[in-house]
Amino acid sequence: MPSESRVRPPGGPLPGPHAALRAGVVWSVLREALRRRAEAAGRQSLDVLDTGGGSGSFAVPVAGLGHRVTVVDPSPDALFALERRAAEEAVGDRVTGVQGDTSDLLEVAGRDRYDLVLCHGVLEHVDDPAAALAAVTGALRRAGGTLSLLAAGAGGAVLSRALAGRFTEARRVLGDPAGRWGAADPVPHRFTVAGLRDLVAGAGLVPGEVHGIRIFADLVPGSLVDTEPDALQALTRLEAEAAGQPAFQAIAGQLHLLAELPGDL
Repeated sequence: MPSESRVRPPGGPLPGPHAALRAGVVWSVLREALRRRAEAAGRQSLDVLDTGGGSGSFAVPVAGLGHRVTVVDPSPDALFALERRAAEEAVGDRVTGVQGDTSDLLEVAGRDRYDLVLCHGVLEHVDDPAAALAAVTGALRRAGGTLSLLAAGAGGAVLSRALAGRFTEARRVLGDPAGRWGAADPVPHRFTVAGLRDLVAGAGLVPGEVHGIRIFADLVPGSLVDTEPDALQALTRLEAEAAGQPAFQAIAGQLHLLAELPGDL
């Protein structure tokens, strides 16, 4: 995940205007998912796993809500930044960083231990998304667990390539099962809503809410957001209102999906 230099007070949005714009919908959905899971578990403090959590752009605010968070990331530098950020926000006692990735996730983080697992920006970069998701699912508590999944959207790549005048590449995304625009594409996998739901169901989870993320944010010139009065606030509201509509999910840069273990809805 991209790293911000600081976080806002616990419970607040993620920092920085562009970071808040891109992550605002996810953060809003995630806070509500944490509330529901805590209510179902009968506990105020949950055990949360953030796989690929980097320097803690989600983990530290989640810890700020009173939850215990374990971050698994392959980068020692990111984990060092996580430790520093958690200390700065006075949540160091509730955040634990562990080096690893989805291939050894259950060995380093444990099986059947977490009330909620974040898998944000991971599946598009692994060789085998189904295997990675199976490992992530194994970390959830069998007694009841929630998955928060954020992955690259194929429709957003089609739109962005077309708007850049790369029409052949846009057509390739449409026809490629992995949602790639060519051999030089740095993203190994992108997903449609249906494909992501199928992947989640194949891991033994019941897919729930889907939201489109970065529907407009990556298309609007940054100079417009920075210079026009109230433009950022208006664009943020537009993103939030469009996020739940299937027509706009189909062209989103990212897709956010919540899923539960069977019998836990």
